Amino acid sequence: MNPSATTLQDVVIKFAGDSGDGMQLTGQQFTNNTALLGIDLATFPDFPAEIRAPIGTLPGVSGFQLHFSSDRVFTPGDIADVLVAMNAAALKVNLKSLKKGGKIIVNTDGFDAKNLRLANYPEGVNPLEDGSLEGYELIKIDVTKLTREALKDIPDLGTKERDRAKNMFVLGFVYWMYNRDLDNTIAFLKDKFGKKPAIFDSNVKVLQAGYNYGDTTETFSARYTVEKAKMPAGTYRSIMGNQALSMGLVAASEKSGLPIFLGTYPITPASDILHELSRLKHFGVRTFQAEDEIAGITAAIGASYGGSIGVTTTSGPGMALKTEAMGLAVMLEIPLVIINIQRGGPSTGLPTKTEQSDLLQAYYGRNGECPMPVIAAATPSDCFDAAFEAVQLAIQHMTPVILLSDGYIANGAEPWRFPQSADLPAIAVQFKTSLAEGEEKFMPYQRNEKLARPWALPGTPGLEHRIGGLEKQDITGNISYDPDNHQHMVKLREEKVNRIAQYIPD
Repeated sequence: MNPSATTLQDVVIKFAGDSGDGMQLTGQQFTNNTALLGIDLATFPDFPAEIRAPIGTLPGVSGFQLHFSSDRVFTPGDIADVLVAMNAAALKVNLKSLKKGGKIIVNTDGFDAKNLRLANYPEGVNPLEDGSLEGYELIKIDVTKLTREALKDIPDLGTKERDRAKNMFVLGFVYWMYNRDLDNTIAFLKDKFGKKPAIFDSNVKVLQAGYNYGDTTETFSARYTVEKAKMPAGTYRSIMGNQALSMGLVAASEKSGLPIFLGTYPITPASDILHELSRLKHFGVRTFQAEDEIAGITAAIGASYGGSIGVTTTSGPGMALKTEAMGLAVMLEIPLVIINIQRGGPSTGLPTKTEQSDLLQAYYGRNGECPMPVIAAATPSDCFDAAFEAVQLAIQHMTPVILLSDGYIANGAEPWRFPQSADLPAIAVQFKTSLAEGEEKFMPYQRNEKLARPWALPGTPGLEHRIGGLEKQDITGNISYDPDNHQHMVKLREEKVNRIAQYIPD
């Protein structure tokens, strides 16, 4: 059967299961399929901190939420219309975020006695049978059994290998439900498993089996479609926040003519920026994975002192460790971009959960009077512009800049329109290369109208000067312990940051 599709304006769907059930991949593939149709969207991946969380338990649930619409989308949605639950724990964790009357698609194999016990259901209680889900439209599918049946003709696969493909069955069924084709996902599987034909064939078979199950089972009579969104003309792609940040940094590098140097230490949820920039080395990007947070930022400071765009990335706990070096960058007055992808705190806190609680840390979390401009990204695609602006401000005003994002933005995705190079402003870089006419000696803290000091690269003849964390004498840059000079320098550094507002368009 092939019922006609009902047109909806928007849908929020959440895929949930064990961290090994492939829910992130399933959500990403449905997202890519949606984006290629020109439908606006926003996503929210939600996964455990552990690499492989305990199977079947509440803390081990991994989820991926997608909001897609024919209208503009600004959030992944608060309440889901559809919940895909691969086991009892996934249902228990996510039922509260499903609207009344919403659809629940469950893998019945994930509701056996063991899974119910691990999900802390009372003995003898099964939510699929006790009437507690009467307010919802319950779609029960034995995904595990049907996946194994679809692969019965591939003898080389054991039960474990067959079960790994069950997320493809769910994806195929949801593609059928929302009137999609399978071509782009098959192309993805070909690219990923082209050299492993058995794995490629098994995933495609199960994907098609899920689609055909919806198409041939009379139990399901409803199909849906969402029209293309009206968006400005251009070339679009689906992009995550950390990807957009990385591309914004590279764009700023191209527009300034300076190489990017990333000095960092891996920390969730900022590590993807290191991964992404490492893939962009053909743009002159240099990445350095340091032994700790302090080494990461001080390496970036050294790169900036040497004439590169120094960048360091971290999250809340790492931000705390970087504070002394941030003060050094303020004292040196050199360009530096410090990116904090916020997560739940304090201390190690919630590594994979989001929180926007580091704003006051960004403003005031350093010893002494240590002002820095702070930029905050609003959406995943806005991360591109925020990163570009952070580099622009750092260079033009000779200051470290803090860029705030969070795990929700970093791992979320939305359509992003490729900017034209001509639409991005040039970033003027003015290295001081020699003494000016009539200048007898280099004055490293002499300032321009922005109160920015000269950027003189080490080794430039005649421009040798002292650096370090000790207070500098105004203009000369000599070490000074004079209280009046210190107060004067504090005011100058504060006013320099305040003046940045005059150069930001309304």
